[in-house]
Amino acid sequence: MVHVTQRSIALSIILSLVTCGIYAIYWFIVLTNDVGKLSGDNNFTGGKHFLLTLVTCGIWSYVWAYQVGKHVEEAQRQRGMHSSDNSILYLVLTFFGLGIVAYAIAQSDVNKMA
Repeated sequence: MVHVTQRSIALSIILSLVTCGIYAIYWFIVLTNDVGKLSGDNNFTGGKHFLLTLVTCGIWSYVWAYQVGKHVEEAQRQRGMHSSDNSILYLVLTFFGLGIVAYAIAQSDVNKMA
């Protein structure tokens, strides 16, 4: 069984705001790592996706948003849970500057699998 840490969504959002986004970077990386572990894709790592987002001046965040939704769905399916494909929702939220909401929804799904 894969071990991931449950994180408080409210605390993560507050810390992201108080630290002017620095905690959000950490949250992005560990959330992506957790989703990769849960889905069984060892290549889906936070460091790689964060670097690609930096190098592409944020454009890669749209790719990440779609992919994280697919990976969460796969992890849910593997566990026999009701799977929900939120990839388009995450993409739309990210497109409208609400990436932190996508993080929160993804974290909620990860917390249910932890």
